Amino acid sequence: MSNLTACERLELIRHKDRPTVNDYIPAMFTRFMEFHGDRLFGDDAAIIGGIGYLSDTPVTVIAQVKGRNLEENKRTNFSMPHPEGYRKALRLAKQAEKFHRPVICLVDTPGAFCGVEAEERGQGEAIARNLYEFMTLRTPVISVVLGEGGSGGALALAVCDELAMLENALYSVISPRGAASILWKDGTKEKEACEMLKITAEDLMKFGVCDKIIAEPTGGAHMSREQTADNIYEYLVDAVYRLKKSEIDELLEKRYAKFRKIGMFTE
Repeated sequence: MSNLTACERLELIRHKDRPTVNDYIPAMFTRFMEFHGDRLFGDDAAIIGGIGYLSDTPVTVIAQVKGRNLEENKRTNFSMPHPEGYRKALRLAKQAEKFHRPVICLVDTPGAFCGVEAEERGQGEAIARNLYEFMTLRTPVISVVLGEGGSGGALALAVCDELAMLENALYSVISPRGAASILWKDGTKEKEACEMLKITAEDLMKFGVCDKIIAEPTGGAHMSREQTADNIYEYLVDAVYRLKKSEIDELLEKRYAKFRKIGMFTE
C-alpha cells in the first residue's frame, strides 16, 4: 500500500490526468445507457446515472463526474452536485430496487454545491433524503471512492453495504480546506488539516468506515487507467456476487449495524 502522506495523496488525486468516471464506466460496464433528470426540476451533469452490465449482471450505476479541463469542469460544476443530481440518483436507486438490480455508486466530489440556487432548491433536504432512503434500499449497494470524498456531498452516495476506496483516495466529513477555514480561519493551512483529519483509506479501514482498499498502479491511477479500472472491476464483480447471495433482510440489518458502529468509542 502507498506510504504517501494525506497531503501528498490530496495532490495526487487532483492530478489533471487522474482517471474520471468517463474513463471507468466504458472500461467496466457494457451496454451502458444513461438516464437524465430528477422528474422535478432538471438534469445535473455533476452526476451521471444509468444501467449497464457488470460482467453478465445488470446493475444501476450512479457516479459523480469530474472534468479534465476547464470546459468539462464548467459543465459538471467541478463535480459539485445540485439537489437535482441527488434526486436523480435516488430516482435511479428506487428503480434499481424495483427491478432487483445492485446499485454501484462511484464517488468523486469535493462536496455538494453550496450556492444560493442549490439552497433554494433544497440541497440539505435532497442529501438527507438520500441518506434516509439508501439505508433501507432493498437491493445491494456498493460505493467506491475514486478520489475526493468530500462531506455530505459524498455521503449521499455512500450509504451502502460495502464501501471501497482507491489506494490514494480520501474520504472526510469536511474538505481539508474547509476544515482549515473553520479551525484556523485560514484556508491556506489545508495541508495541516489534511494530516489532522485522518482521511486516508488506511485510516478509515482502522475506523471501520472503509471495507476494502483497491490498489492503484505505482505513482497513482493516472499511470495506468486500464490497470486501475481492472482492479475496480475485479472488486465489484466479487462484491456483487457475494452480496447477491445474502437475504435482503439480513443485508439491511448489516447495513444498519455498519453505520451504527461508526464513531463508537469506549472509555
